[in-house]
Amino acid sequence: MNARVLAVTGRGRARRAANGSAAEGAARAGLTARGVIYLLVGILALQIAFGTGSRQADRGGALAELADKPFGAVLLWALGAGLVGMALWRLSEALFGVTGKDGHTARKRLPAAARCVFYAFVAYSVLAFAAGAGGSGSSDRQSRDVTARVMEIPAGRWLVGVAGVAIVVAGAVIGVQAVRRSYHKKLKLGALSPRVRRLVDVTGVGGGVARGLVFAGAGAFAVRAAVDYQPDRVKGLDDTLRSFADTPLGPWLLALVAAGLVLFGVFSFTLARWRRV
Repeated sequence: MNARVLAVTGRGRARRAANGSAAEGAARAGLTARGVIYLLVGILALQIAFGTGSRQADRGGALAELADKPFGAVLLWALGAGLVGMALWRLSEALFGVTGKDGHTARKRLPAAARCVFYAFVAYSVLAFAAGAGGSGSSDRQSRDVTARVMEIPAGRWLVGVAGVAIVVAGAVIGVQAVRRSYHKKLKLGALSPRVRRLVDVTGVGGGVARGLVFAGAGAFAVRAAVDYQPDRVKGLDDTLRSFADTPLGPWLLALVAAGLVLFGVFSFTLARWRRV
């Protein structure tokens, strides 16, 4: 092998290493940013459960809460940058494959593409909020507006119903995977001490189940809206969380779910540290 071939090969390896490092940094920043949002939403929901909350328990409320903190503007920009990193990481997975078995199959790459689109939207809304454009409004109003527009098109009612069922199924899958500790496959388990592993499992299971319940609840309201042909029955994150307080368990169920979202925020921080990327 001559010197020219060696040089080309070396540059290729260096480029792949740099791309890998960039993707890992983006992933860890994104997981941290996601953890911050879930942690704040969970805290806001806990305040609502105990009758002390004045803000909505959704992304908009979380951003407003963060903006009120010292160096709030800096924190908002950092959060937005982290979510951009998350979107770019998911984009790299969609283009080049996901870490792990069968990572290059369409079954793994298509969900990564969907997550890329979702986090790109979330990053845009956070950055717009940081820039003072009010880019993150009420999740409840946004959900109702989108549903109303979809129902105006042909077969829109069916689309809302199918989307609602898909969200319910996604919530069930999220909860089951959390209970089965499927996230172990994505972690550097050998690097975890017994104490850290317990922390990961408590936050991963508790947080995943709570997150699954919220997804399933939001999906059920979408299905109900489609069946009744009433877009106003759709609920965003805040209204979905508040609906748990309307059950026979009252505010205690909301408090449990809210605590679970706080746990999921902490779980996201552990993923940012020990996830295989």
